Amino acid sequence: MTTKPEMTAAEIARAVASRKMSALDATEAALARIEQHDGILNSFTDVTADRARAKARAVDADIAAGKDVGSLAGVPFAVKNLFDVAALPTRAGSKINRDRAPASRDATLIERMEAAGAVLVGALNMGEYAYDFTGENVHDGPSRNPHDTTRMTGGSSGGSGSAVGGALVPIALGSDTNGSIRVPSSFCGIFGLKPTYGRLSRARSFPFVASLDHLGPFARSVADLALAYDVMQGEDADDSACTTRGLEPTLPLIANPVSDLRIAIAGGYFQKNVFPEAVEAVGRVAKALGATKVVDIPEAARARAAAYVISTTEGASLHLDRLRQRANDFDPAVRDRLIAGAMVPAALVDRAQKFRRWYRAQLAEIFKSVDVLLAPATPCTAPKLGQVNFNLDGVELPVRANIGIHTQPISFIGLPVVAVPVPLEPLPIGVQIIAAPWREDIALRVAYALEKMGVAAAPAPRGL
Repeated sequence: MTTKPEMTAAEIARAVASRKMSALDATEAALARIEQHDGILNSFTDVTADRARAKARAVDADIAAGKDVGSLAGVPFAVKNLFDVAALPTRAGSKINRDRAPASRDATLIERMEAAGAVLVGALNMGEYAYDFTGENVHDGPSRNPHDTTRMTGGSSGGSGSAVGGALVPIALGSDTNGSIRVPSSFCGIFGLKPTYGRLSRARSFPFVASLDHLGPFARSVADLALAYDVMQGEDADDSACTTRGLEPTLPLIANPVSDLRIAIAGGYFQKNVFPEAVEAVGRVAKALGATKVVDIPEAARARAAAYVISTTEGASLHLDRLRQRANDFDPAVRDRLIAGAMVPAALVDRAQKFRRWYRAQLAEIFKSVDVLLAPATPCTAPKLGQVNFNLDGVELPVRANIGIHTQPISFIGLPVVAVPVPLEPLPIGVQIIAAPWREDIALRVAYALEKMGVAAAPAPRGL
């Protein structure tokens, strides 16, 4: 049996575990696809072929010996290059970090994926220091959209979106501070999960904003998303934000009916500054789910502004020494925003943090009467690479600043979200399925229902 690009992670794992396919064959197929297509997509910065082959052979040997190899046996995956990968310097999309010593140990989430039998095949392109919504890296070049290679992948997990959307790997890992999983999911037409803040360990990953950073998976199906998410769950003493909540499997739950769920459409702010394609995508999802109730989220615009204040000030604090010593080695767009963040008065940061507590309480009140909120993931489909502005209702808006307009007010308080792809023509676009804290299972159930109805689907790459 040979692998095909459209095979899911679950299908690969079943075939490998039943010895219909070897883990080495699955790995070689992924490496061949990367070799064939990544020259166009530019999703990978490092391909760990030798390591991958060694791991695949070990999986095959364990299967031959009758050992339990885990639920991801032989499944190729890749990670955003801010994850520590043993023997590689952790780039975090930067020029400066290439001078760092190679990592001595993998990130916790890589260890957990490989403990379940998955095979790491490489590290992925990203926006510098994760401060990016476009997927355009000035040092490594832009990652390219698998549906139209003249367009953005979104960022900052652009290589993750491109690699999964382009079917180079069935699963990739990324990070999301203000939208960096949900934006590439939307532009590249795939599923992405930003879990509750503190649900998945961030240990041995390069930070951006510690109080906002999340790690999570991308996949081409909801079952694969849940499969990866489940093996990565669990407390971790190496990440102080990772809670003591134990393993809460979601894969057995995703097929449960959603008819009992109270689903509403996020109104007000979330229905502004959107292009027709975003309106259509949310409308299709809402109609399929029978959702008609509209709920206004109070002060969402202020939440976005507060997220900006916290992001830029925490990010600037992290990078002060680099800014002093190697300012010219930054992407100028990233450098200038970090310098601006270093000059934000402390009183404004304090106000932003106080507002965050108030805003979290407001959303907690909303989730007493609603189980799920629907909102656009991005205001539009993928813009052209290098595009500076887009025109919305006669107003010119900067692309880079406004791609995450609908994601920032959600990650600001750490809510779990599944971004689902709606396969419009000519390009897909995503919708956020937003749930209450720790209810990833509900968001995944809704995503799975939409997938089964054919409303949400990862289209085959059109640009390859």
